[in-house]
Amino acid sequence: MYIESAKLIFFIPHANSLKEKRQIRRSIVDKTQRRFNVSVAEVDTQDIHKTLTIGIAVVSGDAAHAQNSLNEIIRFMEENTDAELTTVE
Repeated sequence: MYIESAKLIFFIPHANSLKEKRQIRRSIVDKTQRRFNVSVAEVDTQDIHKTLTIGIAVVSGDAAHAQNSLNEIIRFMEENTDAELTTVE
């Protein structure tokens, strides 16, 4: 069993409230979970309205498949949100 994980930090320049941030978070988390069936959650910076920190976990029987899936998920999230991806750990 192979586990790949990542922490993504997005900057949301147009978010003026936590409510606007939550709408963006809900949208990208739901889209990602529906498309890839992986674990995705906000893991930090819950009280900072311009910063969104998302954690992703992928489990697979093959190391290459897990890494490729994680890379595809990161690319998908970057392309399907109004926020700017600033950091991937």
